[in-house]
Amino acid sequence: MRKYKLLQLIQEAGVVAVIRGRSAEEAVRLSRKAIEGGIRVIEITLTVPGALRAIETLAGEYQWENPSAENYAVIGAGTVLDAETARAAILAGSAFIVSPSLNQGTVQLCNRYRVPIMPGVMTIQEMTSALELGVDVMKLFPGNLYSPSMIPTVHGPLPQVNLMPTGGVNLENLKEWVKAGAFAVGIGSDLTKDAVSQGNDELVAVKARQYVRAFEDAKAGS
Repeated sequence: MRKYKLLQLIQEAGVVAVIRGRSAEEAVRLSRKAIEGGIRVIEITLTVPGALRAIETLAGEYQWENPSAENYAVIGAGTVLDAETARAAILAGSAFIVSPSLNQGTVQLCNRYRVPIMPGVMTIQEMTSALELGVDVMKLFPGNLYSPSMIPTVHGPLPQVNLMPTGGVNLENLKEWVKAGAFAVGIGSDLTKDAVSQGNDELVAVKARQYVRAFEDAKAGS
């Protein structure tokens, strides 16, 4: 039940903040600001130096079990390339795992511990293989190689596939991805680039509010 509760929370939140940074400390700061702005699902990429430390810090500060709590947020790990790294991230407190590609060992490890795994896929063959491994949600990556029409096209032969486009999703096209049937959307550099370039972390909270509002509007059909 834990696994499916987490997947439900991610779907309801709709927006996953993909946080990169030059250090664990920067990733933690940016994540806190994204949460302050209303984004409740945070993916710390393991390209961040000290990423596991950042995950451990955030997982200690934020809880996902009670969505009404003030400190509610779901903390996960991204850019996970193998089962060993996935296990380390889970031990650090990661509630979910995201990978840029489909790796059988990583999926099997996550399934063993009932942790949601969202591997990256590009082709129908990869999606079919992911289904056979028991994957519930797949990351359509890189999303900027596709248009939102990719989702209904996939749903023709594979209506059971849940896709989360990541890479290239922005405020201008988010509504189209949601209308097309995206399970959720991953937001990367667009969320943090202005804050990092200007040295003003508050800009992350500002942009996060815009994304949350855009997602809510898209779901409401406005």
